[in-house]
Amino acid sequence: MFLRWDAKKWETEAQYTLDVGFNTVRLEGKNEHPEFFETADRLGLMVLAGWECCDKWEAWSYNNDLAVTTPVWTAVDYVTANASMIHEAAMLQTHPSVLAYLVGSDYWPDDTAAPMYVNALKATDWQMPVITSASKRSYAPILGPGGMKMDGPYDWVPPNYWYDTEPSADRLGAAFGFGSEQGAGVGTPDLSSLKKFLSQSDLDDLWKNPNKDLFHMSSATSSFHNRKIYNTALWKRWGAPSSLDDYVLKAQITDYEANRAEFEGFAALWNAKRPATGVIYWMLTGAFPSLHWNIWDYYQHPAGGYFGAKVGSRVEHVAYDYVHKSVYLINRSLDKQGARTVDVQVVDTAGKVTYTTSAKVTTTPNTSKSILSLTSALGNIKDVVFLRLVLSDPATGTVVSRNVYWVSKAIDTLDWPSSEWYVTPVTKYSDYTALNKLATANVSITAAPAAKTGGAKCTSAGTTTIVTLENLSTVPAFFIALNLVDSAGRDVLPVTWTDNYVTLLPKEKISVSVSALPGAAAPVAVLARGKNIPKATVILS
Repeated sequence: MFLRWDAKKWETEAQYTLDVGFNTVRLEGKNEHPEFFETADRLGLMVLAGWECCDKWEAWSYNNDLAVTTPVWTAVDYVTANASMIHEAAMLQTHPSVLAYLVGSDYWPDDTAAPMYVNALKATDWQMPVITSASKRSYAPILGPGGMKMDGPYDWVPPNYWYDTEPSADRLGAAFGFGSEQGAGVGTPDLSSLKKFLSQSDLDDLWKNPNKDLFHMSSATSSFHNRKIYNTALWKRWGAPSSLDDYVLKAQITDYEANRAEFEGFAALWNAKRPATGVIYWMLTGAFPSLHWNIWDYYQHPAGGYFGAKVGSRVEHVAYDYVHKSVYLINRSLDKQGARTVDVQVVDTAGKVTYTTSAKVTTTPNTSKSILSLTSALGNIKDVVFLRLVLSDPATGTVVSRNVYWVSKAIDTLDWPSSEWYVTPVTKYSDYTALNKLATANVSITAAPAAKTGGAKCTSAGTTTIVTLENLSTVPAFFIALNLVDSAGRDVLPVTWTDNYVTLLPKEKISVSVSALPGAAAPVAVLARGKNIPKATVILS
């Protein structure tokens, strides 16, 4: 905000980036201060740097998409660009965090600028890749194809979007190739953050005027000035919200589901015939309070989208393919291997177990493979069921990954031929309205410092808190959100949770932990809410 550099803020955001399971940040044009790269070097976070789209940097005669009226480059512009490249190369060359440099974003540099950029980089003994652009429109001959795609989406798409990969010619951002910037357009801040930057009338508009243009979206000239696409899906899939609280919770569910599916899709199809080789999420966070495009919000509050992304980015994981109704065993590590157990359970909205199975599998580093078909198990869904996948290490008895889905009778229907650059329309939506009628679940929640429970020790900011949840009911407890607060009831931030926004099957018990990062206030309680549990305040014991 106002281009003010805040080293402490970036330190937290780099820690968040790694906590959520990401390994690379892409910069476009705003290549940041040297301290940015020093922090990335120290923490082991890679950076894709590069020039910017939509302005003078890409004012080429063949660029018909310029958002501003800018003349084609003159001789003076080439001099300025050359000096800029020399400066950037000299500043970045010594940083091990720098993964590559993109000399073009949406468009490739012309035949004068491209060699100039390459020569400036080579003059500093540049050894990282130089990429012609982040899209696949074309390329500078001196560099060749960039190997990336920039086909969207940027607005909401359903979770099956990522797994629907064929025919690849019109499947755009689905999970194949390297997506240089794409996401489902989510990132709704949770209610405590919304109240920090929205007036009461703004808050009312979120659920009473779902198609209204909003200041805290993109600009008035943008395709993203309102939440119409997002809200249409929310209303169709979940029913009209009954209150602001109801809207925000349904938004968190939507964000969690959307982000989890994107990262699971790219991880699951890593070894596919057309492999999904990587993805840069649009966008990591905003420099201004925003209602979309956040993994975490301006106030550094991790919400539904954050934890969906975190689940989908686990190093060892077990995931559900919505299109083929199959289970994938994912291993993104370099060294984890051996015997694993995958337990599958399907439970209906009344808590009745309709399917269960267990599989003994072997995992190997840097692989992903389909291990089970659930076509028959999920073939006769009445309305909605819960699917729980648990990956365990039998040698230690530990749970490596636990993952719960809500699966409707039919997946969303995508209209691929009508795709725009920013979204693929949906003609028929999944129906999750049965989850609005879940019986109330009785969940026991306790919270205590880790030192009292024999768990992890303290962080530099304070005690790690262990939160234990037990569903005492015979019905699922759906989407329980936990928030750490101080003595005044304010969010304790920044924090990292091992898991959050969780769903418990009947009689299930789990524990999660939360650690305050440097600068956070002292926590005194955990607030809990969910789709079918009463709100609760749990004082730290």
